[in-house]
Amino acid sequence: MNQLNTTQRRATPTEMSRWRAAVLASYAASGIAFATWVSRLPAIRDGLDLTPGGIGLLLMCMTVASFISISASGLIVLRLGPKLTTRIGSCMVGAGLVTVGFGASVAASPLVVAAGLVVLGLGTASWNTASNVEGAALERALDRHIMPHLHGAFSLGTVAAAGFGAWAAAVHMPVFWHFLISGVVVTTSVVTAGFWFRAEKTAAATHTYRQDETDTFQDPSTGPLPIITGSPETQPQPGKAAAPLDNKRLVALAWRDRRTLLIGVLVLGLALAEGAAGDWVALALADGHGQSDAAGAVGYGLFVTFMTIGRFAGTSILDRFGRVVVMRWCSATAVVGLALFVFSPVPWLAFVALAIWGLGASLGFPVGMSAAADDPVHAAARVSVVSTIGYGAFLCGPPLLGLLAEHFGILHSLLAPLVLLVVSFFLAPLSGQQTAKSDQSDHAR
Repeated sequence: MNQLNTTQRRATPTEMSRWRAAVLASYAASGIAFATWVSRLPAIRDGLDLTPGGIGLLLMCMTVASFISISASGLIVLRLGPKLTTRIGSCMVGAGLVTVGFGASVAASPLVVAAGLVVLGLGTASWNTASNVEGAALERALDRHIMPHLHGAFSLGTVAAAGFGAWAAAVHMPVFWHFLISGVVVTTSVVTAGFWFRAEKTAAATHTYRQDETDTFQDPSTGPLPIITGSPETQPQPGKAAAPLDNKRLVALAWRDRRTLLIGVLVLGLALAEGAAGDWVALALADGHGQSDAAGAVGYGLFVTFMTIGRFAGTSILDRFGRVVVMRWCSATAVVGLALFVFSPVPWLAFVALAIWGLGASLGFPVGMSAAADDPVHAAARVSVVSTIGYGAFLCGPPLLGLLAEHFGILHSLLAPLVLLVVSFFLAPLSGQQTAKSDQSDHAR
């Protein structure tokens, strides 16, 4: 870990504290942006008089834009750097929020809302990629496990935004003014935080590493995340200096790796459970359980609150029980919570189900990333594959659920992710820790 120590000595304690606060702010702002528009979906639906299928088509606009952005985000970060990419992405997200709000409550135009969601999707995906690069650089510079806290900051941002959204719905605040306030907060905070980002300053010191060094730094909830720089990636060999690798070839190999693909399927079920909650819980409470729009926003806030609790507790739970047990627990808990939510005979039980559902969905994506990144040589390529599959479920699943809801109702459409959660339960053993060195075993994990 000599490189890490060298990197840390280059920054003063004050600079490191500011860097950490800045990255936390970026993650939290991303959560605020996401929960802002999700919490007001019922109001957008009512303002535009849309059916569930219409909502699903609107969400598909954001999905397509997000896929375009995430497929190009690696090249964008390499070209612009994480600081500039994060700033541009947050500005696009702010502009997208304002456009969606204007289309929903001023112009009353689905086309304007769709355009805003496209801008929102384009900005969000590249911003999130850049934030992960910056967070990985911070983690290595600190030589401490902080990635769970960063993901927890995202969840805290969603909790805060969901609470504000519930209040805004209760007082009938126009969606435009709500989204304008949130857009300004998100953009201003991230652009300001960018002044203290340091990933580009530390990348040179962490570009070359050895196998025995990377094996000693494993985050049980996120796994090792390599720094992305403008130079070619290197392939570490035991006891030898790293050599240049062809990134395209590594990614191609990852897409043919059976364990990696199955881990992607494992993550798919839990990611869909999280994404379905984000897009459909408020509407399901309003239409399926007869609750008000404000109660729908409160329900989503309850879900993300318990998901946040699960993420902050995740590191100690993983240290004690290991990945396989945790992934089985998450899958089973999400199944129970989701089934209870769908078939709940009384509204209060549906809110209890949301808490259980949130706990179950909390650690699926982080643990999947950790499992994909066990081998430092192939970590970046395999993580990209699992991320693509997971984000595919997270982004494509909710719009497809809208089409199912058109025919079977919102509540019954949520049985689709429940089936995939059962598949995730049986694939949980694949998340067991593997190392690059053949003589090391998974122990009790």
